[in-house]
Amino acid sequence: MRKHSPENERIKHQYLAYLKEAKSHGEPTVDAAAKALHRFEEYTKFRDFKSFHQNQAIAFKKHLAELKSQRSGEKLSKATLHATLVSLKRFFQWLYGQPGYKSRFQYSDAEYFNLSEKDTRIATAQREKRAPTLEQVRHVIQTMPDSTEIECRDRAVIAFTLLTGARDSAIASMKLKHVDLIAGCVHQDARDVRTKFSKTFDTFFFPVGDDALRIVAEWVGYLRAEKLWGNDDPLFPATRIAVGVNRRFAASGLSRVHWSSASPIRGIFREAFERAGVPYFNPHSFRNTLVRLGEERCKSPEEFKAWSQNLGHEKVLTTFLNYGSVTCDRQGEILRGLATPQHTAQPGADEIAQALFTKMRDAGVYLQGSDN
Repeated sequence: MRKHSPENERIKHQYLAYLKEAKSHGEPTVDAAAKALHRFEEYTKFRDFKSFHQNQAIAFKKHLAELKSQRSGEKLSKATLHATLVSLKRFFQWLYGQPGYKSRFQYSDAEYFNLSEKDTRIATAQREKRAPTLEQVRHVIQTMPDSTEIECRDRAVIAFTLLTGARDSAIASMKLKHVDLIAGCVHQDARDVRTKFSKTFDTFFFPVGDDALRIVAEWVGYLRAEKLWGNDDPLFPATRIAVGVNRRFAASGLSRVHWSSASPIRGIFREAFERAGVPYFNPHSFRNTLVRLGEERCKSPEEFKAWSQNLGHEKVLTTFLNYGSVTCDRQGEILRGLATPQHTAQPGADEIAQALFTKMRDAGVYLQGSDN
């Protein structure tokens, strides 16, 4: 059975390069497009894309709806269906404009990848994002062991994530020089740090308590004073693997290199939350925790703008729309409060006029016809 088509591989290579170079999409988006195309090719037994027809889109859509996730064993979610089909639709719309394909199928054939309106609404619905409370995170940190340098690193990773709200990919690539303990900030320099959209910005430590700051400061001090590492060494180094006494590979302290990806950080989070008996929350969820904290602490638009910028958001609306939704519990609390009649006394018009007249008189301003 065929496992690839040389002609398809050639045009896919062009399309993925187009997404990356012309559309400026990142690796996750490009990888998702490649995965969607591979799924479609597997279904069609790697038939040439030139034979594409609307009936293939309809049949594949039904096939995809019956597939089960290898991880959960359940049918693919509506969100996964939607993302896969949107990727395929965009590919065939692009393919229609390429030499040798325009005469093979209609541009409108790609529309048959659309989900029903009902399924699209389900797939794109905005749901409340789960996030740990500040108390839960502190509990997790307090229960983490710190007897070895690997355990100290792991604890510092979680404390640092809470203190800065930095994304896990950025944390994995940070160097010691990016942390300024005196100024209380982190320089997320896109030349070295893998920030989202390669933005460069400073993050000042969020007011989440002295415990997190102390753990991070002790970790930085350990790397600089005890291990004698310099500015260009990793803030959170990878684990060194060596052959142990039982002739098996095992963790053996820290390596002087960065993690190649953020996967180890997510593993640290999962293990720490399980050990503490708290439901698992991934590193990104801490950003939601910090936004909710900002909504409580900030008392003016300027303060919340600074809080938003500290997360790397250029616009406050990004913080509000993507992170700042009111939780369901808080929503109910507000509505129950509004149901209670408010008996706030309002000053009458005469009282307001008298107060205004008194203030003007005291300031030396007199109305025409008034007594001196």
